[in-house]
Amino acid sequence: MVLFGAFPMYPLPPSESILFVIYLVAITAEAMSGALAAGRRNMDIFGVAVIAFVTALGGGTIRDLILGRFPIGWTQNPEYVLVVIAAGLLTTLIAPFVHHLKRLFLVLDAMGLVAFSLIGCSVAAGMDYPTVVVIMSGMITGICGGILRDVLCNQVPVVFQRELYASVSLAVCILFLGLDAWGVDTDLNTAISFAGGLTLRLLAIWRHWKLPTFSYQDRWD
Repeated sequence: MVLFGAFPMYPLPPSESILFVIYLVAITAEAMSGALAAGRRNMDIFGVAVIAFVTALGGGTIRDLILGRFPIGWTQNPEYVLVVIAAGLLTTLIAPFVHHLKRLFLVLDAMGLVAFSLIGCSVAAGMDYPTVVVIMSGMITGICGGILRDVLCNQVPVVFQRELYASVSLAVCILFLGLDAWGVDTDLNTAISFAGGLTLRLLAIWRHWKLPTFSYQDRWD
């Protein structure tokens, strides 16, 4: 069931090659979203680079630390660091035009969420962790970069208050593991899980699907 570890630099099977390309697109898009968040907080160039890096690679880093997976993925592929920092800095130049690409960013972000979730599942499964840990690994990889971005930018994380996001990651992980348990070929499993997760996320955006919210005001007076 293992899809890949830290993306080795040699020809990959079809499912891994596709996810590898999506992964590169996703970390670039996430780095740009991090840079925009930093810009809204009037951060300097160093701050922009840090937030871009954390947004794009933070989820995988936290996953590797929790699972005890060393060395951490991006340390073995430093080109990823260069990609995300370059994307973050480039965003400072093209920021006035980014609002025209809002829909594209939403699609890329959805692709990244699903791809990161599948990667996280694969990593934990390859280390023979129990199913619940595999699912948590997928979700951590999928959503923690955005959480770190929002926390560092002093905002309530988007994942906790808007359309279905973490729920999509959870659904993707469960679907992937379920199909694997039924003996579905890994390439086909990856394709189905990716398509299903992407469809669910885009539908959630389009239809404004949300989880029930909890609102509580402390009234002691």
